[in-house]
Amino acid sequence: MKHILCAYDGSEQAEKAFELALDFAHKYKAALTVLAVARPPEPSEDIETEATLEAANQRYKHFFHQLKQKANKVHSALELHFKIAVGHPAEQIVHEAEQLAADHIVLGHRGQTIFNRWLLGSVAKQVMIYAHCAITVVR
Repeated sequence: MKHILCAYDGSEQAEKAFELALDFAHKYKAALTVLAVARPPEPSEDIETEATLEAANQRYKHFFHQLKQKANKVHSALELHFKIAVGHPAEQIVHEAEQLAADHIVLGHRGQTIFNRWLLGSVAKQVMIYAHCAITVVR
């Protein structure tokens, strides 16, 4: 394993996925990229879309700062990258994994409500169908 991609949305399951991805990266001396995906509103209007994406950008930068501090405390020599993409989560996760030639994707599964279980389960299923590499879904 040379490169791991961790999908991150700030949820409890994403935190668990990040912890597991950190462990994998440390164990295999692999690079780790953390990817957050901002999804624009549909139907999109320019002003609303711009505001939504700016808010997501600020939110994920805050999360990334915390994740970097957490990672540096435990694995200071780790090659760690952060990226924010825009679009459909499954599509962006698979695309980024292909661009990075990732060996493994780690993502969380959110299940607080039936709708979220279906929605994120759908993303995880789509990633499993289209990804070129191994996938771990963390609950």
